Amino acid sequence: MHLAHHHSADTRRAVTEPAYPPLALVTSPTVPTEQAAYYLNRRPQTLRGWACAETFPDGLRPVRINGRLGWPVAGIRAVLGVA
Repeated sequence: MHLAHHHSADTRRAVTEPAYPPLALVTSPTVPTEQAAYYLNRRPQTLRGWACAETFPDGLRPVRINGRLGWPVAGIRAVLGVA
């Protein structure tokens, strides 16, 4: 007898999405692309495209740190309208 295992969408999401701290608890000045995308509800590749074409929202200019993008936490908060 074959038993099918079904997982809810919440279970799959918990396995596939990394757990980042709430934005209010982030104390570093910048976060990596994947984390910024999580907070902005966008895919990381979207943020990379913004950085390449310089079409990011006002106040969200990324900085390059050893060849990687760092997204300012203050800018993410500003875009989201969070104090």
